[in-house]
Amino acid sequence: MDSTAPTPQRTNPLGMIALAAQGLGKSALPLVAAMFGLRDEFSGIALVLVALAGVGGIMAVLAFLRWHRLTYVVGAEDIRVESGIISRAARSVPYERIQDVSLEQTLLPRLLGLVEVRFETGAGGKDELKLAYLTAEEGARLREVIRERREEEAVAGVAQEAGAEQDSPPIFAMGPGRLLRFGLFEFSLAAVAVMGGLAQQFDFILPFDIWDWEHWMELVAGPGDWIAHLGPWAQALGIMLALASLAVLGFATGIIRTFTREWGFRLDRTPKGFRRQRGLFTRTDVVMPAHRVQAVQVGTRFLRRRFGWHSLKFVSLAQDAGKASHVVAPFAKLAEIDPIIRAAGFEPESDTLDWHRAAPEYRTDSMVLVGGFFVLLALGLGIFVNPLLGFAPVALGMALVLGEQVSWQFLLHATDARQLYSRRGWLVPKSTIASRVKLHSAEISQGPLAQRRGYATLLLGLAGGTLALRGLPVERARALRAAVVESMTGTDFSELR
Repeated sequence: MDSTAPTPQRTNPLGMIALAAQGLGKSALPLVAAMFGLRDEFSGIALVLVALAGVGGIMAVLAFLRWHRLTYVVGAEDIRVESGIISRAARSVPYERIQDVSLEQTLLPRLLGLVEVRFETGAGGKDELKLAYLTAEEGARLREVIRERREEEAVAGVAQEAGAEQDSPPIFAMGPGRLLRFGLFEFSLAAVAVMGGLAQQFDFILPFDIWDWEHWMELVAGPGDWIAHLGPWAQALGIMLALASLAVLGFATGIIRTFTREWGFRLDRTPKGFRRQRGLFTRTDVVMPAHRVQAVQVGTRFLRRRFGWHSLKFVSLAQDAGKASHVVAPFAKLAEIDPIIRAAGFEPESDTLDWHRAAPEYRTDSMVLVGGFFVLLALGLGIFVNPLLGFAPVALGMALVLGEQVSWQFLLHATDARQLYSRRGWLVPKSTIASRVKLHSAEISQGPLAQRRGYATLLLGLAGGTLALRGLPVERARALRAAVVESMTGTDFSELR
């Protein structure tokens, strides 16, 4: 036996509490529902309470067995994890396959000072490796050790780097005031839908049938008749108060969601990359290596743009295909976004760029296809149903045709020696800046109509999707593809650090 082999380690024992709580939470809801269903029988309630206590005991035993049977080893070349109560599973992941290590804290583990360590391998889904739970200090240390060994650097620099992260100011952060403004733009009536869903699931608890519309009409008939006698001004005031109540609920929902998701938002630029921390109840701590950022995306919405607010996302090789891009500045001014873009090794858009639009033939064909569809729909309704019904599709078609013309005006692209730039959208504009070197692929796509009309779509491979430059003249699409392929093949990716 090799005496120098690393000793298998177990996760923190406090993690058994979080594991047991997770299992109990999945089983408690059906038992509580059964208790309400048997609320008229004392013996039934007592039985459910005994069952709930028994399930809690079983979950505690299972949590102990899961904790005791899970071990991990941080080796010289890989990390190995063994788990399983009855059937054992052993998994070994080489460091070069680990794209990133992130830390996540839900509410109970956070109260216990624990984190879940996730190792992203790019496989996605259940194939991702994770350790639940370690102390926050051990999780941070393990992340840095794995990153150092993956990049074949000395572990001695870990403590110095961790200290530098804490001492240096963030390159972007959001305090309570910024979060409040952000929440006002996140107007949502999701709370109404949630309450409706809960009422449907637990309607047996309520003393009346919530879906009995005749009962509701009887309840409203008395006050409604009284309001009708007050005159049209009082009725209008009642409608305004009802709409104001919905508005208050929508704004409150947006603010609450924003505070819970983005509380304590902090973005740091470290020697290893970008470290993002956020979350009130579920705290996440993600590090995005700078050399893995393929592209940056700046987006906004119609109302936010009027006040100068935008968001910034990183499209990173450290994410698997099933995840969204990393949001690194969800609510910021362009003056705050540009330094982050430069810190990632990209150059923001400048006035010197030579912007190109899609081919005019692409615009014309889009307008004809959209308009033609609604003309046929109008003819069908007018001939087979009612001639008056044909006017609505014609009006809608004219609006959409005009929309295609406006969209074409904002469908732009540009390039320089290092980057590709793409703009699209009028009401919801989005700009993408991609590194030509880090793109996965470059493909030209042409349908039958595009072949006849002389334009094409250039599809550029990114993590989790593609960057599509639509409606390019064929000659320009081929020239851009050749330039991108030359950039990709002329670079040694092992030197991108």
